[in-house]
Amino acid sequence: MDAAEFRKRGKEMVDYVADYLEKIEKRQVFPDVEPGYLRPLIADCAPQDPESFDDVFKDIEKIIMPGVTHWHSPYFFAYFPAASSFPALLADMLCGGIGCVGFSWAASPVCTELETVMLDWLGKMVNLPEEFLAGKDGQGGGVIQGSASEATLIALLAARTRTIRQVQSENPELTEAEIMGRLVAYASDQAHSSVERAGLIGAVKIKNVPSDDTFSVCGSALKKVLDEDKAAGLIPFFFCATLGTTSCCSFDKLLELGPICNKENIWMHIDAAYAGSAFICPEFRHLLNGVEFADSFNFNPHKWLLVNFDCSAMWVKKRSDLIGAFKLEPLYLQHHHQESGSSLWLQHWQIPLGRRFRSLKLWFVLRMYGVKGLQEHIRKHVRLSHQFEHLVLQDERFEICAEVVLGLVCFRLKGSNELNKALLKSINDAKKIHLVPCHLQEKFVLRFAICSRTVESTHVKFAWQHISQLATDLLKTWEQNHQQQ
Repeated sequence: MDAAEFRKRGKEMVDYVADYLEKIEKRQVFPDVEPGYLRPLIADCAPQDPESFDDVFKDIEKIIMPGVTHWHSPYFFAYFPAASSFPALLADMLCGGIGCVGFSWAASPVCTELETVMLDWLGKMVNLPEEFLAGKDGQGGGVIQGSASEATLIALLAARTRTIRQVQSENPELTEAEIMGRLVAYASDQAHSSVERAGLIGAVKIKNVPSDDTFSVCGSALKKVLDEDKAAGLIPFFFCATLGTTSCCSFDKLLELGPICNKENIWMHIDAAYAGSAFICPEFRHLLNGVEFADSFNFNPHKWLLVNFDCSAMWVKKRSDLIGAFKLEPLYLQHHHQESGSSLWLQHWQIPLGRRFRSLKLWFVLRMYGVKGLQEHIRKHVRLSHQFEHLVLQDERFEICAEVVLGLVCFRLKGSNELNKALLKSINDAKKIHLVPCHLQEKFVLRFAICSRTVESTHVKFAWQHISQLATDLLKTWEQNHQQQ
């Protein structure tokens, strides 16, 4: 494909993507395929001779689309949002066209510098304390990771290195292995599984701190666990607080937890993967109060801020903690500007060496929507979630299982877990909308997350009418079965 054909085919692909997104609600939200559907549809090996773009293009609808779960459908209410917008898509196209691998400032100066400035922009939008910003002379700063899982792992590994060095400075006779065996990290019992995975990768013990009746971790619960572990000779070193848990969007109590972590010299990382985008709205910013006690903070613009995956924003108060844990500089990575400032050493802030020009899509979106446009997007989703909550509360057969704060509603039929499992199966088998469940205090609960950029009140009303009718049919069947028994 030469440049001339690329121009032609590129326009065709843009039209295809635009048509796909404009007409997405006409597609069935969840595919009618079984595992292994794809292999019989394609050849066993790559073609020896080139195929035409037309051949490839026609197979998109034939082979690819039948297996797509349409995350951007207004009938997709599962997981959390996967952000997308036309400005972000155009920026990603430019990113691919430039094709730099920004493993250092010299590898592509703008790749590093724009990211540093965009994370300052974003930090100011959520009113982060000044210590988290790079600015011209700051000690902190932000970096784009691939996911919140990566951010948690990076924070844990940096905390591990910092703690080992501190303990060895006070107890030179202890080996690194001896210290490692005593380290322990903590997170809520409602925290995402990626926190536990970070502990596995980091080869440290990780313990769950019990949450309260609001599914939040409070200071007394953390202190109790810390006191027990210190008495047993363990070394607490890391706590991951969650703002907006995956199960029910609950919020750990930072103002209680932060001072404890600071007093005990424990690294506090805040995972606000979903909820963090909402902090650009003044009415939700109080949910971040206590961030001033944290060592690191992360949220995903690729969830709820119209920046398509992957773009996970992470900030640290002291970038020297990251650089000290990950810095390696072989000769082939050195350059004559490398002493210009550690805020530009982003290769030392992450696990992979290479990095894409991801800040382009952040730049495009922030400029083309503006803060006000992004705030309205968040507020619209929150309004729709409360609309759904209101519909549920009008039906005495159902119950709301957790406070509705942002764009997630946790609800269920009053009754057994088996009944609610059957309801969810009916919903997802019908494939008109898509939901996923969670467990809250041993209850099987349905999650209804407002996800699509294009979702409207009519889609929420349709979803509730559909759920309500399926519930009516299910309860009738269950009642008949019960009578027969």
